[in-house]
Amino acid sequence: MKTNLFAALLILFSASTLAAKPDHQLPISINADNTQASIRDNTAVYVDNVEVRQGSLLIKADRLEINASAGKGQEIFIFSGTPVTYSQLLDGERPVTAQANEIRYDIASRTLTLTTDAELTQSGSLVRGDIIRYNLERQELTAGSEQNRRVTTIFTPETKENP
Repeated sequence: MKTNLFAALLILFSASTLAAKPDHQLPISINADNTQASIRDNTAVYVDNVEVRQGSLLIKADRLEINASAGKGQEIFIFSGTPVTYSQLLDGERPVTAQANEIRYDIASRTLTLTTDAELTQSGSLVRGDIIRYNLERQELTAGSEQNRRVTTIFTPETKENP
């Protein structure tokens, strides 16, 4: 049973989904109403109406904390809000969207970790749980839930248009 679910999830979130020009090679743009940074500690906090763009990647949040103490290319972005939203266009203009109360973006591993009321949607199908880890480069995810709750996956069949 677990093998069937894994295979279904792999099919759902695979399909050669790399961005046209890799988003991770483009500059990261951050806009917010307020910013506070510590050059010495390599940290920054952005508050209110936070928007982060990197190519087609867009994350919106109430607050963003960045820890860059590990060096360039190793930054950790921690977004919080109710909810934080993520969207990105993948190969073939297929959108992926997600939301959670917290999203952690690890630049080095290109991984999003969504926690608390997490859900991710691609091609009309949905995965919902307490925590979802999503690798942007490999388009792989793991999902889990706590306290007797379960992970929910909803597959939406593709429909053919009539000529």
